[in-house]
Amino acid sequence: MTGPGETSGVLGVDSGGSGLRAVLVVKGGQDGRSTAPLESREPVRTGPRGIDAGHLVEQLVPMARQLMADAGITTLAAVTVGAAGYTSLGDSLRADLPSALARELGVRRLALAADGVTAYVGALRQRPGAVVAAGTGLIAIGTELTSWRRADGWGHLLGDNGGGAWIGRAGLDAALRAHDGRSGGSARLLARGEEIFGPADTWPGQLYPRTDRPALLASFAPEVAACADGDPVATDILAEAARHIADAAHAVCPTSGEVTGEVQVALTGGLFKMGDPLLVPLRAALTERLPYARQVAAAGDPLAGAVHIAADLAEDRLTLPREEDMLHVIAETLAPEALTPETPAP
Repeated sequence: MTGPGETSGVLGVDSGGSGLRAVLVVKGGQDGRSTAPLESREPVRTGPRGIDAGHLVEQLVPMARQLMADAGITTLAAVTVGAAGYTSLGDSLRADLPSALARELGVRRLALAADGVTAYVGALRQRPGAVVAAGTGLIAIGTELTSWRRADGWGHLLGDNGGGAWIGRAGLDAALRAHDGRSGGSARLLARGEEIFGPADTWPGQLYPRTDRPALLASFAPEVAACADGDPVATDILAEAARHIADAAHAVCPTSGEVTGEVQVALTGGLFKMGDPLLVPLRAALTERLPYARQVAAAGDPLAGAVHIAADLAEDRLTLPREEDMLHVIAETLAPEALTPETPAP
């Protein structure tokens, strides 16, 4: 909180499979003025303790300081970090991030959230329904405003069905089937794959050693969409992706009997920029699976959701369901001057 005449900001952070983004919104004299987002193309690492808090701090702190300098402020009233994989891999963030951000940036109000939660808030704010957030991965989040429901978001090896990496992998699988002469292959996808990655027999050597395999697989998803016009294999891949996405939305969406008023469903994330080749079968699948829910355009993206949560936290008006592995709130930490690298946050 700031006193009369003081200007502070709230910081929203979105950490995903393709990198990390941060934006600052100034509060006070010029209420609502926002900076241009800063972005790192390096995904935050994961390790034995889950998402690497140290690597996130290493990337975020210089970005935050730059944003604060650009905005002409010295105080952050609140920060929200939305992170892909947080639900399953958030132990290190919960243990280490509060003290690190207090020490480095003076942060005393912090919300740690699954990227699906920030996607939900960005899309629907505080209305009941379901949101599917899809980019490299995919997660569906729903709420009747008393608890969170989640489906998928299990990563590219165990899930994220219908997401960018899933579509890209399916497209490359179809390409390799054509290369081998197996059924289910697509000569068109093979040609596109070789234009991008070189000869098909070199693909395993290119993909398997990479730490950013999900993002690399997802980079081929737009090629599947581009081939869908006239290629039945590519068309079938996107139709199957649509069914997976609708299934995830159905799994988390409250029924009309659980809420007062309208139930809404929205889509957010870079995957849906592929347009009609995916959206046409997806809208049909959502209508079939969720006939009682109104399909609406997302009000904003996950980064906007992170800012919205931070702004509400700064003003003591955050009323969303709080669950440690979905939305974890630290309203006050130790004063920054009391923290040393050996002093854990409470």
